[in-house]
Amino acid sequence: MINPDILSWARHRAGLDVSGLARKLNVDEEKLTAWEQGETRPTFKQAQNYAHHTHIPFGYLFLKQPPKDELPIPDLRTVGDRTPEEISINLRDTIKDVLQRQLWYQEYQKERGTGGVVVVGRQSVQTPVYTIVADMKTHLGLKPWPERGSWEDYTRDLVARIESLGVLVMRSGMVGSNTRRLLNVDEFRGFAIADWFAPVIFINTADCPEARLFTLIHELTHIWVGESGISDANPRSQGKVEQLCNAVAAEFLAPEIEFYAFWKSDTDNWKINLPFLSSHFHVSQWVIARRAFELSLITDGEYWTYVNKLQADYKAREKEGSPTYNRMQMSKVSKRFAQAVASEALSGRMLLREAWQLLGVKPDKLAAFAHKELRI
Repeated sequence: MINPDILSWARHRAGLDVSGLARKLNVDEEKLTAWEQGETRPTFKQAQNYAHHTHIPFGYLFLKQPPKDELPIPDLRTVGDRTPEEISINLRDTIKDVLQRQLWYQEYQKERGTGGVVVVGRQSVQTPVYTIVADMKTHLGLKPWPERGSWEDYTRDLVARIESLGVLVMRSGMVGSNTRRLLNVDEFRGFAIADWFAPVIFINTADCPEARLFTLIHELTHIWVGESGISDANPRSQGKVEQLCNAVAAEFLAPEIEFYAFWKSDTDNWKINLPFLSSHFHVSQWVIARRAFELSLITDGEYWTYVNKLQADYKAREKEGSPTYNRMQMSKVSKRFAQAVASEALSGRMLLREAWQLLGVKPDKLAAFAHKELRI
């Protein structure tokens, strides 16, 4: 006795129109419409497929009314009139997966008697930008800026330093390991969970690599001021928390006073500034372009033309040189989290099947994964 209203709700929630879902189910559009209007009913197998393609538990189809589908963390993105139906199922399921791991790690930390992560909520939204930046660099053990290495090296070093503080850094561009469910960078660039025992930063790797360093520091600021939320890191964001996180990330990566000192305005092509400043601060040219835009050194059109081309170029090359599956899995769940789960599983304190669910690494591959990727 399937509820037709649930069928319609599930399809809308998954962002599918009638024709799109009908193709996935291999049925006529008229038949699908008849199911949703209660004129006819799907077979048991058809109902299972309907639930599968709309990404809901099969049992939901028998509910009297749709369940509440509220986001578990605040939505801080710039578009203020979004409705729950406009938040994609891919984003929702990604948050759900991250929260599952985060809750496990939270219990793991508590059982070990580990104290909280001291940088969570260390400052407030009222704290001056320069104070937050200085405090972050002190705790991360950083000099004003790197003395050598590329922006890729800087990013890897920062991730390692952030995780050493107790913050989990998870990165992915898809829901789980489903290559058909890709995340949309236009919807969000990252989110943060500012939990005292298990803080998490998630970075959407559908974004071009050059932009991810900025997102990393933006989300770290969320942790630092104790404000969980979904971000898009839009330069024109009107939200107080997002504005602060943008300002801290910008000052952290390219300090304003020094930036002005090296920026050459007396040139016909502003992009001439990018290579030198990128090399000087050891950040990507995307970060330099964004900093110039925020400081009104380039126009809105110049910035977005440059960023859109960068994103398009990344899309054209993203399949080249993909990392191994195990390396991608470690990045998705964070090295610190993977080490905790693998250690528990290999010591016999948790089932290998549970470790598989948390890590995405099959039981017969776990020992090799732990040895090669985690050095356990």
